[in-house]
Amino acid sequence: MSPEQLVSNKFYYKMSIVKNFTNHINLESVFENLPDPGLAAFVTAAGRHRRVEAAMNPLARKTVAMLRASTSDDGATLSPNIGLFALICFGVGGTVGAGIFILTGTVAAQHSGPAVALSFLIASLVCLLAGLCYAELAAMMPVAGSAYSYTHASMGEAAAWAVAWCLVLEYLFAGALVAIGWSAYLQSALHDVGVRIPALLAQAPFTISGNRHLVATGSIIDLPATLVTLACTAMLLRGTDFSARINTLIVVIKIAAMLLVVVTGFAFVDPANWSPFIPANEGVFGRFGWSGVMQGAGVLFFAYVGFDAVSTLAQDVRDPQRTVPRALLASVGLTTLLYALVGLVITGLVSYRLLNVADPIYVALNSAGPGLAWTKIIVGFVAIAGLVSVLLVTLLGQVRIFYAMGRDRLLPPAFTRMRAGTNIPFTGTLVTGLVASVAAGILPLSLLGELISMGTLFAFVMVSASVLVLRRREPEAARPFRVPLYPWTPLLSIAACLYLMWTLPQDTWLRLVIWLAIGGAVYWLYGLRRKRYA
Repeated sequence: MSPEQLVSNKFYYKMSIVKNFTNHINLESVFENLPDPGLAAFVTAAGRHRRVEAAMNPLARKTVAMLRASTSDDGATLSPNIGLFALICFGVGGTVGAGIFILTGTVAAQHSGPAVALSFLIASLVCLLAGLCYAELAAMMPVAGSAYSYTHASMGEAAAWAVAWCLVLEYLFAGALVAIGWSAYLQSALHDVGVRIPALLAQAPFTISGNRHLVATGSIIDLPATLVTLACTAMLLRGTDFSARINTLIVVIKIAAMLLVVVTGFAFVDPANWSPFIPANEGVFGRFGWSGVMQGAGVLFFAYVGFDAVSTLAQDVRDPQRTVPRALLASVGLTTLLYALVGLVITGLVSYRLLNVADPIYVALNSAGPGLAWTKIIVGFVAIAGLVSVLLVTLLGQVRIFYAMGRDRLLPPAFTRMRAGTNIPFTGTLVTGLVASVAAGILPLSLLGELISMGTLFAFVMVSASVLVLRRREPEAARPFRVPLYPWTPLLSIAACLYLMWTLPQDTWLRLVIWLAIGGAVYWLYGLRRKRYA
């Protein structure tokens, strides 16, 4: 049918346009050269109606092509200046730190005993399954936003918002937890040289008691944790390239030093501390036994937040379709090895019941006597410097999540505006740093670890499910990397993540529901009404 014949049949056109309201097609551009001005005006009005209708639809989704195109919208673009080695260092730097330096001791003392190494291996296996799913999606959609962007393409905006809200929980609170651990190691190192920080400024004002109640500590704020978070924020404001160089240097030193501690520490291990390797359950789910090993894996899972951060940086990476999958899998392999070795060493140096502290490696080395006294200096330096790299990565990951949400107008557009000369989203970086610094100063350590793990596992479930959904919705989309053993790999990933979520304490589930309810209110009051859907 010729264009002239089509123009004569306006009713046919109008019905076709109405039928296509929900499609992601720019109808104005299709009909912009029509000779009938009345029909052109109708098409323009219909296009506006379609966009308004889509904008108020919480189930509306972005296709893979739309997400790729959004990377250059409004000139708010990120510069691809990170290579494979630097990206692996971001993954390792964001992962090797919080799990080893902070929660290893807590999990050993309260859940797994010497089998904390086994908890790490289980968490790593689940992470590997999810990592394969991340690799496929990151290669398809090399954009900022990680799980948020992937869920937006597969399940729609409401699901994407829920994931993004959990990622806020994951990254902001992970940054706070890392800062708390940094503060503990700094205070231990200062104590060795006779310097003490006043008690009022040395820890959070609350902690979690054995019966899971908030208890006042008598302190006002964890000042060192607050200050280090603000310092890392200032580094991020210098630019991603500067942060990448600092992070790479710290990671190389950190890994070399930790391997040295592992090798020397094995010579002082007392095998009696490993017996029994899995302590008998104490009659409560999660207190040792196999339930404790599994719950320990769930609590430790937050340590893999750095792994997720690799995919949030996809838009900052050169050749992301090849680089991101490789960096994801390399990060998982390297961190798994180091986690398991360190877990074995510290539980072999001292009884696991003495490790319920914020600086477990320092305590383990101290208990080994003068033979390992020199390693305390190394660990103190590595922990203090190494946790800075973790903090940098977690804060940067949150900035990229805010950037992706601002790009879609689910948050104010200010979150996408770049600082002149640095190509850094200034507002997002500043807000992230300020909120994380407040959380680091006032929130207790154990509460944060469980909440972060819950948020991380939820995001991994949605990413794995996104692979299944997109294989059906967009089977022809280019996939430079494909999940092996499909569909079993994403299905196993979903099942494993849900199981680890189930093992976490019940009050953690309640806090997750409250957090999602708050996020839902923010979405309804702001995001749904102001978003852009194009």
